[in-house]
Amino acid sequence: MRNRNRALFRALPKLVLPWMDLGDFPTPVERLELRHRGDLYVKRDDLSSPFYGGNKVRTLEVLFGDALRQGKSRIVATGARGSNHALATALHAPRVGLQPHAILFPQPESSFARENERAIRAHMTVTDIPHWSMLPLAMWKERRADTFIMPPGGAIPLGALGYISAALELAEQIREGVLPEPSEIVVGVGSTCTSAGLLAGLTLAKRLGNLQRIPTVVAVRVTPWPVTSKRRVVDLAARSLSELTTLAEIECRSPISALSENLVVDGRQLGRGYGHRTRLGEAARLVLRHSGIERDVVPPMLLDHVYAAKAAAAFLDRGRAVTRGGRTGPILFWSTKSSAPLPSP
Repeated sequence: MRNRNRALFRALPKLVLPWMDLGDFPTPVERLELRHRGDLYVKRDDLSSPFYGGNKVRTLEVLFGDALRQGKSRIVATGARGSNHALATALHAPRVGLQPHAILFPQPESSFARENERAIRAHMTVTDIPHWSMLPLAMWKERRADTFIMPPGGAIPLGALGYISAALELAEQIREGVLPEPSEIVVGVGSTCTSAGLLAGLTLAKRLGNLQRIPTVVAVRVTPWPVTSKRRVVDLAARSLSELTTLAEIECRSPISALSENLVVDGRQLGRGYGHRTRLGEAARLVLRHSGIERDVVPPMLLDHVYAAKAAAAFLDRGRAVTRGGRTGPILFWSTKSSAPLPSP
């Protein structure tokens, strides 16, 4: 289905791309009132859907569309046992007539991971593997004529188009006066799909004249190197723009060097590694959970312990004082963990 209600199609009218409506967009932007933290805003992608929100909804809109275009009836998500991507697949796939399945590997225990896993197992079939290194073999075993298999987080060029559209959506909100142009956008990086899509989309928005400058994407590691290496994020951003050039019949590509200039990968919040809490992350959860939001018109953010919490810690740290090009600019936090209540098993 060709969806004209997404910023990507408004910006590139010749684009032909299967797309399934899953989310409610645009998501709101809120201003935070925190003392001694500069000019801070939040992009509320946690509110992207009342069924199950967060950043995965945008990626699944594209990947579900492609799966149906190929005539698939079954879709497979891959990731850790508490995977937000797997849970989003479990809850959204039946809405478009796809049968969901997941391949899951272990991760450190946390309350959010346990809640996610319970909901995943209640709403989809699961293949368990004992270690992430066995994932390629398990994915190969799931290959069938009726099955579409997604890598962790949907991190392929097609999946990143969802967040290219998100960046263009943000550019529209800036033009409408919802917020000033941010100097930095802080987001967690795990599978790299969200951060790469934002980097590519902001670059495209600047080329189209929708932004005066490209904000720096600060990708905060929640997964260790090399999965979250700068080169890997930039490479996915470049490949997604190349894919878009083919689909939209317009030059969208950008050199690796130019993309790299607008990306910072921050590994200081990773702690003991993927799935482990940090003291600063826990403190950031409390600060943002109880922060003064300028307009009290939306539910409070839900920050999980090991994804959004670590990104929030970096956001608050950078909010103390950020100067870019001799100027201090607003900082935007991209909220990625769904705030929708999980359905009962």
